Amino acid sequence: MHSTIALSATAQQYLDLEEKYGAHNYHPLPVVLNRGEGVFLYDVDGKRYYDFLSGYSAVNQGHCHPKIIASLIEQAQKLTLTSRAFHSNLLGEYEKYITAYFGYDKVLPMNTGVEAVETAIKLSRKWAYQIKGIEENKAKIIVCEGNFHGRTTGVISFSNDTAAVKNFGPYMPGYVAIPFNDTAALEKSFQDKNVAAFLFEPIQGEAGVVVPDEGYYKKIRTLCTEYNVLMVADEIQSGLARTGHMLACDYEDVRADILILGKALSGGVLPVSAVLCDDEIMMTIKPGEHGSTYGGNPLSCKVAITALQVLKDEKLTENAAAMGELLRSELRKLNSPFIETVRGRGLLNAIVIKHTNTEAAWDLCLALKENGLLAKPTHGDKIRFAPPLVINKEQILDCVDIIAKSLKTLEV
Repeated sequence: MHSTIALSATAQQYLDLEEKYGAHNYHPLPVVLNRGEGVFLYDVDGKRYYDFLSGYSAVNQGHCHPKIIASLIEQAQKLTLTSRAFHSNLLGEYEKYITAYFGYDKVLPMNTGVEAVETAIKLSRKWAYQIKGIEENKAKIIVCEGNFHGRTTGVISFSNDTAAVKNFGPYMPGYVAIPFNDTAALEKSFQDKNVAAFLFEPIQGEAGVVVPDEGYYKKIRTLCTEYNVLMVADEIQSGLARTGHMLACDYEDVRADILILGKALSGGVLPVSAVLCDDEIMMTIKPGEHGSTYGGNPLSCKVAITALQVLKDEKLTENAAAMGELLRSELRKLNSPFIETVRGRGLLNAIVIKHTNTEAAWDLCLALKENGLLAKPTHGDKIRFAPPLVINKEQILDCVDIIAKSLKTLEV
């Protein structure tokens, strides 16, 4: 696809290096970035773009947020890593801060999102055997079709994304997939006494920002309580103010038993993830049973506290709600024959492209890039529109103009 767009010699040189020396496990847009600030990214030729992906919602606070970067630099000059073999002065402070922030007894700090998902799975199973009384090695976890929780061999075992799964087997047993947004199927699955947990994304991001029906979260909570099953919310992408609420589950005032966070927990500065739950679940794991060299390192602790503080100080939850409403209403006003659907919540949005050309979404993203906006297709015909939460009204309107202009290229 790179040949469809003229690139500068400078940009091409970087692409050639990746092509020759890097694994080919991604298919990026042909743009080479070297700077970011707020809602903007800049390429090696100095061209400015609106970022409409935000590192898959890792950069909610905007690129290189000055307060987050200041915390990073300050701590990096003092102490970055002790491992968990020793204590650090920041771990307890961070643990106190984040548990109070979200209202849980305990936190288990990890690094990447998928590590946090794996941690939540291990906690669910440990709880199932020790507290619920399920026979050892019989615990089942209910998941949703169309899910995306990462790409470890454990997590792909319950994915139905062919590209992520094919030829990576054998797969791990113990998972049952049901349709997303189907509480009847959920209740039916709970008839099995060996069900330990229900793991789900409140909004399915990778599937194309699929928003469930009103009342879905409340019904999940009711069923999980009734059948003594853990409600495990993967809010790695939907959480941290992205949807116009601090957590997507807050939309229905629902509290998960296990909360999984990542991405924007560091404001896009370094990998930080967290699993939060109460003592009954967390204290089932004892020393030596789970861990990570970098999990809970002082640098991450300092950065995460600042990243969380910025969300509140700058009222990014409220801004995401207001700007998301504006973006969706303006996109609908375009009345484009090529936009089949506009959907989303807060600033986690997607459009579904309607076109005879199966590559139309990719082609549109190339046109958007040429016109100064970066977005990426998912599952062929869907494009996520998820800018940093610091975006303002004038910028949203400017972006809609860019989208309108770019859509015209599909008329050819």
